[in-house]
Parts: sequence; structure tokens; C-alpha cells
Amino acid sequence: MIYQRSLLREISNYAVAVFAALLALAATSVLVRLLGRAAGGSIPVEAVLGLVGFTALNYIPILLAVTLFVSVLAGLSRSYRDSEMVIWSGVGLSPAAWIRPVMMFAGPLIVLIAVLVLVLSPWANERADEYRNRLENQEDVSLIAPGVFREPPSGKAVFFIESMSPERQTVENVFIAGKQHGRDGVIVSRRGYIETNAEGDRYAVLVDGRRYEGVPGTAEYRVMEFQRYAVLIQPKQRSGAYRWPRSVSTLELVHARDNKVWRAELMGRIGLPLVALNLALLAIPLSSVNPRATRSLNLVFAVLAYLVYSNLLSIMQAWVAQGRLSFALGWWVLHAAMLGLTLLLFWHRSTLRFGLRRRT
Repeated sequence: MIYQRSLLREISNYAVAVFAALLALAATSVLVRLLGRAAGGSIPVEAVLGLVGFTALNYIPILLAVTLFVSVLAGLSRSYRDSEMVIWSGVGLSPAAWIRPVMMFAGPLIVLIAVLVLVLSPWANERADEYRNRLENQEDVSLIAPGVFREPPSGKAVFFIESMSPERQTVENVFIAGKQHGRDGVIVSRRGYIETNAEGDRYAVLVDGRRYEGVPGTAEYRVMEFQRYAVLIQPKQRSGAYRWPRSVSTLELVHARDNKVWRAELMGRIGLPLVALNLALLAIPLSSVNPRATRSLNLVFAVLAYLVYSNLLSIMQAWVAQGRLSFALGWWVLHAAMLGLTLLLFWHRSTLRFGLRRRT
């Protein structure tokens, strides 16, 4: 049909532009945040691009759902503003007739969103966590930058180095300030390197230096010279560490019936494809615009509908995590209510159109 091909072409053009803009904004935001962390020394500079890639996979399903909603809304609204809908309505096309072309466009995107949110996003989050852990546990000094004060993960000391060897394995002119056994201490050393013992604990090993130890405000200070001095900077990560729900595979979430937090995560993953489906259908009645009225009115309603929908979904997900709402009810009731609202809007538009035709 002519109207279907025309709508599909227009929606596709809008979708490409909207998704490109949203992806650029999201990637820029993530890049700026990671560069800030790299400048502060919490992550190495060489890890920024890898983490941006992993994080982008986590944002893409949400961006696709918003793109679908905006592109369908924009494409149909343009037809109303240019009075094309008057022609299609004159030949007997009701608002429900636009469901078919919209679903032809939305169907593949909804399937893609489901694959991303159920399979690829958990995998990307798990790889990102492993990447961060590998960077934190590496046995060199690449996480320490010359000329920058740095606090290790243990939080028991503050490091400062003046220079680093070309092979990035040793540092020179080291300053460490910390507290041991209730006494403040300052350590200066000519050279240092990172060493991991047999138990997996990481130490900063200093060579040829001095330690100044005492209590501030008193004369109880002592100076010790040493040839080799080791400072614990990161204990080994023990087994049984906490697993973030976002990094757990969907299959594990399905079988974890007693873990409320994981059930809430499963509810969020199932809900995103349903959100995309409901928003695509909701955009059809919301796109109806009176050419003689303000053009932004339907856009305001669309933004409010999206905000209310997404916030209610987050609230219900939190209720499931807290045990205030059962998963069996929470995963579908909001989406069913939104579908009912969409059908009500379709009925209202069809009734309004039938009334206008009778008066004419």
C-alpha cells in the first residue's frame, strides 16, 4: 500500500537521525565522565575507550526504545500538520490502520532490543567488570601517574611519585603518607615497585628510604632508615564477592527465585521490550495534531507519557526488590495498564473521527 511505504520511509529517516543524535550525546557523556575519572587517577587512560564501548552496549537498548517512540510520533505528526491525514481519512483509513506499518517498522527493533537487553548487555557489563578488576589487579605501576597524588583501593595511604621508568615497572622518588598502629607516618624512598605475594595481596615495595613516624603535636617522633620496605595497598579479592545484578546472565536471574534484587533486575530486562512496544503503539493516537492549533501540544503529552511510564516502571522495580510487590504481578501489570490506555486513546480518536464525519 502507498500509505504504508510512505510512512515506513519517513519513520526510517527520522529514526536514523534521532538514534545518531542520542548515541552521540550518550557516548559523549560517558566519555567525559570516564576521562574525569582517568584524570583523577582512578582508572588508567588506556582503559577509557574499552570502557566506553562496554558502556555503550548497555545504553543502546534504551536509546532504541526512545528512538522508536520519537520517530513514529514525528512521522505521523508531520502527516497531520501537512493535512495528509485528511486525505487518508477521506479514503476510509482509521487510526487503527496505521498499526500495521508501524509494527512492520517496530517489530525488528523490538526484537533487537530484547536480544540486547537479555543477552548482550549483561555480557558487556560482566566483561566491563572483569576488565576493571584486571586493571586494578595488574602487577605494575601503570595505575600510578607521575606528579599526581593517588589513594590506593585500600584507602590506607596516599602516594606520590616524581618519575617513572620507561618500561613502567619501577618509580623513582616516592612519597607515601599514611597511618599505622595509630601513628602518622611519612615515607620517602629513591625507588619503588609493585609486588604480589603468594596469597594475592599487593604491596608497594620501597628501596633505600626513610620512614618518619610520630604523633602530631608531640615530640614523639622517630626516624628509621631501610633498604626494603613493603606497604600493603590492596588485599586480594576473596571468593564470594558481591555480583552486580546488571552483570548476571538472564538465565541465572530466571532461576534465582529467592533473590528479590535479582528478580527486580529480571523485571527491568523483560519490561524494556514491552515498553518499546507500548510506546510505538501509543505514538499513533498521540500524533494526532490539529493543523490550526499549537504544534507542540502533542509533544508535551508524549514527553509526559514517557516520563510517567518510565518512572512508574522504576518505582515498581524498586518495590519488587524491597519485597513490597510480587514479581508475578509486577512484570506485566503496568504494561497492561499502558496498553489499555493506548486502546482507549485509539477508541477516542476513532469516535472523534466518526463524529466529525457525521456532522459533515
